[in-house]
Order: sequence, then structure tokens, then C-alpha cells
Amino acid sequence: MRMMTRTPFLVLSLLIGACGAGNAKPTAGSAGPASASKAQECLRRAAEPHQPRPDAPPRIEVAHILVRHSELKDPQGATRTREQACLRALEALEKLQGGADWSASVEKYSDEHSPTHGSLGEVSQDELDPQFAQAAFSLEANQLSFVVETKRGFHVIARLK
Repeated sequence: MRMMTRTPFLVLSLLIGACGAGNAKPTAGSAGPASASKAQECLRRAAEPHQPRPDAPPRIEVAHILVRHSELKDPQGATRTREQACLRALEALEKLQGGADWSASVEKYSDEHSPTHGSLGEVSQDELDPQFAQAAFSLEANQLSFVVETKRGFHVIARLK
């Protein structure tokens, strides 16, 4: 299915439920030790290396949700802990997997608000942070990443095409 560039977020919202997020498996969360365990698992998985797909085109269209934390070199006012930021990004991912609207999720969860709803447009690997690029270029079209950690915070990446 070819997506029209003027409606990528509508199409993305419709396809997210069908495409999932790679190997991401939603986990139940609660307060206390289970939440700490979920945070540690989120941090572990967010730091996992990714290999770009050998068949990835030189440029892809991507969007993201960014969640910052206070431990960043430039937190831009973020006060949450690194663990809280990872869990917030994971919550956004789980909501998207459950059928939540992309634009509404960006508005609710992302610390980077812009009129583009998290869209970075068409990008090449060398235009992106290396961890972000590796994760984005490992995705198939219309697929979400698991939470990805970079020097800017935690991201949920959507490859649109």
C-alpha cells in the first residue's frame, strides 16, 4: 500500500495496530517492584543495538515521539528520571500499538512539539543521531520501533515509508 504524503499520520494511525513494533511486547505495569523491573527491562531494550536493513533505501520518511529526562546533557527543562522517561516512551508505544492516534500521542507524550506532529520528513542515515538512524533504518515501512535511547532522550520511531 502506497501512502500519500499529505495524510501520513492518518495512514500511520490506521496501520500501527496491524504492524506492531517489531519485537516489542507490551507488559503489564504496576507500582513498586514490578514497575522497577519494567523500567530496567525498558532501559535494557532501549539500549540494544540495531542493524539497518540491507535492503533499506538511502532515504526513508520517519516520525518520532521524544521523551527527555533530567540526566541528559541538555534536558531542556525535563525533571523526570531516566527510568520514568523510558517508561513514558514505553507507555506511548503501548498506546499506539493499541490503536491510539499518532498526532494525539505526540501531543500527549512527546517533549518536542511542532506542527509536524513529530515528522522528520525524508532523511538519510548520516542526517540522524547514530542510534536513532540504526533503529529507524532497521524498520520496515509502516512499522514502529521499540523505545530507542539516544543522547536526546527516549524515542518511539515510526518509519512511514
